[in-house]
Amino acid sequence: MTHTTATRTEKDLLGEAQIPATAYYGIQTWRAQQNFDLSGVTLSHFPQLVRALAMVKQAAARANKQLGYLEDSRAEIIDTACQQVIDGAHHDQFVVDMIQGGAGTSTNMNANEVIANIGLKLMDHNMGDYQQLHPNNDVNMSQSTNDAYPTAVRVAILLSHGDLVVALRSLQLALADKALEFADVIKMGRTQLQDAVPMTLGQEFQSWATTLGEDVERIAGLAELLTEINLGGTAIGTGINADERYGKRAVSELARISGYPLIQATDLVEASSDMGAFVLFSSMLKRLAIKLSKIANDLRLLSMGPRAGLNEINLPAQQPGSSIMPGKINPVIPEAVNQVAYQVMGNDLAVSFAAEAGQLQLNAMEPLIAYNVLESIRLISKAMPMLEKRCISGITANVEVCRTQVDNSIGVVTALNPHIGYDNATRLAKAALASGRSVIDLVREEALLSPEQLEEVLKPENMIRPGR
Repeated sequence: MTHTTATRTEKDLLGEAQIPATAYYGIQTWRAQQNFDLSGVTLSHFPQLVRALAMVKQAAARANKQLGYLEDSRAEIIDTACQQVIDGAHHDQFVVDMIQGGAGTSTNMNANEVIANIGLKLMDHNMGDYQQLHPNNDVNMSQSTNDAYPTAVRVAILLSHGDLVVALRSLQLALADKALEFADVIKMGRTQLQDAVPMTLGQEFQSWATTLGEDVERIAGLAELLTEINLGGTAIGTGINADERYGKRAVSELARISGYPLIQATDLVEASSDMGAFVLFSSMLKRLAIKLSKIANDLRLLSMGPRAGLNEINLPAQQPGSSIMPGKINPVIPEAVNQVAYQVMGNDLAVSFAAEAGQLQLNAMEPLIAYNVLESIRLISKAMPMLEKRCISGITANVEVCRTQVDNSIGVVTALNPHIGYDNATRLAKAALASGRSVIDLVREEALLSPEQLEEVLKPENMIRPGR
């Protein structure tokens, strides 16, 4: 049995194409689908980008209406159509691959065509009847891909940025809570994977909380870089085909719609080609990813075993760890965080290459920048709550294991340096290693310190706080 799908005919400068009759997108979107079957990740994968595109079109329509270039009825239809997309409707119609040639033209036209066809349905016209409402002439009025698309990407990052900051702050607080819980758990600190000097498990967790806390304000503050936009610059920043009053009005409307304090760049030519804000933001995401990966590595090391490893902490069991080894539990949550971090690091490298590759008045590689920055935000924003809820909040300490390792460690000899000298301390450490005896026993045997002095000096509780 043969199934046929109803279509409509649309035309562009390359000819005609048959578009699915129910599709809100049009021929230029259809061509992009044929050309760019690459990542399989479409615009709809990033709802905030879709919303941001609609916000830009809505702001443009309002500005053009105010200036008398777009008649009231069409402006209001476009406004209503955009609002539907902002509210979450028709996102499945944003079907273009995130990676595409054309500096984002396919993305811009996908938005123009969907909004035009939503408008046509609102007007009780057939979809594709662009004489009544045109994707370019009406929806794209006073715009170019080269100012509408970069503006939308910036707004999309701003819309996604809040969730990232909330997740980061929550994870930081969860680590700080664990630091308090483990404040009295004495353990060995390690440098280069070798025993160093005593510390508390609380100090270790607090160090992770502190390092993430440093990034909360930095990432929150970086959003300011993205509030400067080139809307109104049109093709290359000269503002061709747009009223000189349009840009500031459109930016003002977009600020009102999005809720962010957007401003128009002072040099629109520079702003049309410069990717510096994206590079800095992506670099900050990489920095955060590196910190998260380091924490994940530490968690895996501290929980290794349980019988033949460090076994200082227990990570909450989340799933059976092996198809062949009964009873095995793996640190799957930190492992997943590691992999997210590696992906974000790779994304940042791609952003760097793409930002450098822009020639003259435009960066044609911006779709790759948008894809990677938004994907990094999405991944980290998901990874941090996963780490917090499925790992950090359920960690318990093996207090006796930690204390026994301190008592048996050669590392405590470091505390003797100021009292017996480095050479004596080194000799005792070597002897302890060779004999299997404790440092404390050897100091007592040689009477290098009185029993009272020795007891006070080698108290782990005294060695974890400077000046005690």
